Amino acid sequence: MKIGIAAWGLDVWDGGCFDIEERLARLKKIGYAGIERLEAISADQAISQAGTYRRLGMDFTTCRGPTPAVSIEWTAALGKAYVWTNVTGKDFDTFCRQVNIQAKACARFGIQAGIHNHLGSPVESQAQLEEFLKRCPECGLVLDTGHLAAAGGDPIAIVRRYASRLLAVHVKDWLIKDASIGLDRYWERGRFCELGAGNIGQDHKAFVNELKKTDYDGWVFVEHDTHLRDPMLDLVVSREYLRSAGI
Repeated sequence: MKIGIAAWGLDVWDGGCFDIEERLARLKKIGYAGIERLEAISADQAISQAGTYRRLGMDFTTCRGPTPAVSIEWTAALGKAYVWTNVTGKDFDTFCRQVNIQAKACARFGIQAGIHNHLGSPVESQAQLEEFLKRCPECGLVLDTGHLAAAGGDPIAIVRRYASRLLAVHVKDWLIKDASIGLDRYWERGRFCELGAGNIGQDHKAFVNELKKTDYDGWVFVEHDTHLRDPMLDLVVSREYLRSAGI
């Protein structure tokens, strides 16, 4: 397995990404091998950034361009394997129908679409995720353990049942701040945090062991979403946690 980060929390803390080379260098120094998504607004920028990643000995798994179609084309051209689902449907039936169309478009380029389960989205709960995977058989899974656990789901059970669908994994912990607030306002109910700092009983080491049992050899991305201090400090904590789990 390779360990990288999903950069959303870094962007929130910094206010954006202003120097990708500096960011990659800092992440490499503390033990990460890449960032999940290369973000670009032009083909020239995508190629230039891909070169920067390679020069620094870092990697990425997908490319997000200015449109879903361009993201598919650039991801395929850069030799990567998947893009996130990116459709307009808000209700579950429309969402699944549109993802099936996107998945077929991806297949024509030799890559896959991947569902990223997320609080506040059409695929939030474990039941929704499993129903989605049933309805969208050509779509892979970018599993987010924190979002699933916060919604009451069981990431270990998902790995046991759908290991063959995994494209990548996001690991994060969830800290409930006010249990009286429902998931419809999840950003007020709690926040995501470094591994081991949550309070809902997530067993990340057991999750990693389950990944090993399935011979998963893909990317594990640390993602915190919310930082209350220099993100690199939190990322060190999570990287050490994963080392203690054997990766």
